[in-house]
Amino acid sequence: MSGSIKQTVEALSGMDDVNSVRDLAEQKLTQGDATFVADLGIALFKRFGASADPIWQYRSVFDSVLRLLTVAAGPEHMGQTLRLVSVVGEGDRKSARYLASLLASNHSAEDLTRVFAGGLRSEVGSEEIRACLVHELILRDTVLEEWPAIAKWATSPHWSHHPLRWLPLRRSPVEEGHEFPGYSVRGSSHSLPFGPSDDGPAVVSDRAATPPSVREISTSETSETIESAVANWAQESNGRIESRSFELDGPAGSITDLLAALNLNCLVGLGRKKTLSTSSCAPSRAWQVLFAAASTGGAYNQGLHGAYGRLAAWRSLSGLTGNVGP
Repeated sequence: MSGSIKQTVEALSGMDDVNSVRDLAEQKLTQGDATFVADLGIALFKRFGASADPIWQYRSVFDSVLRLLTVAAGPEHMGQTLRLVSVVGEGDRKSARYLASLLASNHSAEDLTRVFAGGLRSEVGSEEIRACLVHELILRDTVLEEWPAIAKWATSPHWSHHPLRWLPLRRSPVEEGHEFPGYSVRGSSHSLPFGPSDDGPAVVSDRAATPPSVREISTSETSETIESAVANWAQESNGRIESRSFELDGPAGSITDLLAALNLNCLVGLGRKKTLSTSSCAPSRAWQVLFAAASTGGAYNQGLHGAYGRLAAWRSLSGLTGNVGP
């Protein structure tokens, strides 16, 4: 580590404005010195990475360095990118998910085969990053068989107990049409497919009707499975969730009237000034909404990103159709 990098890292905590450090890293990368950027990132991680609540100066500069190497750096700098990834990837799963999303959003499968080089063990990326990258690439319609190094790792039995192994190694037709975050060096953006669906006519109810006889069959296990896609909203963004299961002894009739009559907490206050509407939608639309909620998160968090967002969306669909996933 150069003296200037060490001094910069030590001085960060006393800075009111870290833009000069971010600008320096960008300038070095523009000049082709990706080694400096990777060294700075590694020094930052070794100095603050173990902290449960790192200072804001560290978080800001470190995220900029990560984005520089994973978003702005070209394939010619992949070696330095993976140097930093190999250090950060040994951290927690949350960091690995983020890194995998950054890499898959900005590099081709051909570039990323280097992460899977060397057989079942890797010197350039943790097992968790590899697992996440597999599904980030699948979501982007990568056919694993076309990339032997990736396919060999993805089909090997050594990670058979990993939670992501439950997912298929090909993208389902239901998973088409979703969007990914757009990453830049200084930020990110994404759209959310929330709100009323345009797939079918809306049915509106402002009062409860007499439904068929119903029996609640909710269990903690099924509720947890159904809530998988939005659990991060409750955990990190002050979200509120209600998921319950019911068994009917006859045809449901109007779904809107049935819902209005079930005494759901989320519908308290339903009446003339507060109406309920429902509409039909295709399975792909349901998956898009669940995936967006899981992968991009709520107001105060970044979500689960692509790989675990995919897992959470499928778990929720599994629970909504009466099954319990992994």
